[in-house]
Amino acid sequence: MNHALILPVLLPMFTGSLLLFAARLDRRVKRGLSLLATTLLLPLCLWLLGQANQGGLQVYALGGWQPPFGIILLLDRLSALMLMVTAVLAFFALLYAVRGDDERGRNFHALFQFQLMGINGAFLTGDLFNLFVFFEILLIASYSLLLHGGGPERVRAGLHYVILNLVGSSFFLIAVGVLYGIAGTLNMADLAVRVAAAGPDQAPLLGAAGMLLLVVFGLKAAFLPLYFWLPRAYASATAPVAALFAIMTKIGLYSILRVYTLIFGDEAGSLANMAQDWLWPLALLSIACGVIGALAARSLHGLFAYLVVVSVGTLLAGIALGTPQAQSAALYYLIHSTWIGGGLFLLADLIARQRGVKTSDLVQGPQLQNPHLLGALFFFGAIGVAGLPPLSGFLGKLLLLRSVEPGAQALLLWPVVLLGGLATLIALSRAGSTLFWRVGRSQLDSAELDYGRLFACASLLLLSPVLVGLAAPVLEYVEATVDQLHDLQTYRQLLQAGGGA
Repeated sequence: MNHALILPVLLPMFTGSLLLFAARLDRRVKRGLSLLATTLLLPLCLWLLGQANQGGLQVYALGGWQPPFGIILLLDRLSALMLMVTAVLAFFALLYAVRGDDERGRNFHALFQFQLMGINGAFLTGDLFNLFVFFEILLIASYSLLLHGGGPERVRAGLHYVILNLVGSSFFLIAVGVLYGIAGTLNMADLAVRVAAAGPDQAPLLGAAGMLLLVVFGLKAAFLPLYFWLPRAYASATAPVAALFAIMTKIGLYSILRVYTLIFGDEAGSLANMAQDWLWPLALLSIACGVIGALAARSLHGLFAYLVVVSVGTLLAGIALGTPQAQSAALYYLIHSTWIGGGLFLLADLIARQRGVKTSDLVQGPQLQNPHLLGALFFFGAIGVAGLPPLSGFLGKLLLLRSVEPGAQALLLWPVVLLGGLATLIALSRAGSTLFWRVGRSQLDSAELDYGRLFACASLLLLSPVLVGLAAPVLEYVEATVDQLHDLQTYRQLLQAGGGA
């Protein structure tokens, strides 16, 4: 049994616990411990990615209890990819935070580590109840991180966020209870077997539980009509917290891809592909609503928050299409949108710090001290998030559009994605001209650009051309990931082989 599988959960858990119980440690020590733990995740997740790339599935049976009776952690190509994306994002977000943002409230670093623990656990678990547990861990940490720094706007956004997610958690628990009551198991691979063999008397309740899970995952992923909490929450959070939250919506999308491929997938009998008819129109409407919100945004933070909704809709469209080509394109775009989204939230904070009382409001303000440098980063990020060549956003959208066969779906997807990209470009052009051209003659002497923060922000944004340069091996990996995800027989073999398949 490969004990390294549990390290992405244990490392942030023990680090967070140490930081919490040693709250009186010097701030520099806390920063050092948190940075060390987050940095160690990078080579660890890279090694796990290499292990997963060998093609097999690896299982870690907690307590030695073999599946389907025990709780397991599962490493496959998809979970390894999500761990790597999270580790890179978390490293640069924390690098930005230690430049002073972590001083705004207590226990920031402990909460940051517990958030990583929940995220990594959600990507690794092979058990539906354990997915609920890790959801709760990351949500509890996110509640406090969202309020980090205080202020009435954060409290208001945090209240909405907490209430909606508590309702979602209740629905999750009800769905899990129904599934366990009927199937007698919550191991995902075992559930796939039980659902496929379910009789006509069990199918309605199983279908109801599956749809309830779709509502829960939809709330986490923030697609229409469940996205209304996201713009205010993301726009009000501090920059490193908002950057880390760029992976949060991807957890909901990951769960949809995992559950509705493995449990309610092609071999689920009468319940096969039960979510597809809902996901397709919701994906297109999410893109449209996100673009409208971006055009109407009054602040840079709000604009970038609505662009997260646009990226969620684009990813959901790839998942909903259901073909290997579309889902491979979606996974490539997921990597791009997570890193570019995190970088843009950091950039919005850099710009806001130089505008005094105007902060990130899209109104005329003072001249920035570093307009050329910040303007170049904004231009670069705008090209990436709008999906223009030569950056990775263009490649991801191009792959998605090419994956659709001529027909009704192509007639819907092409105009929505292309017009959405045009509207996104218009919104970003308006914001850029307001921030960098419509400026007064005054300049704030006290607003100095922090080059540590600049490095963290620029590094995340510059990962976009890196993704283009590494397009061949990355695409090869995501294509193999989708092929493995649809090889249901391999996952079912986990019921007989606790150590790997």
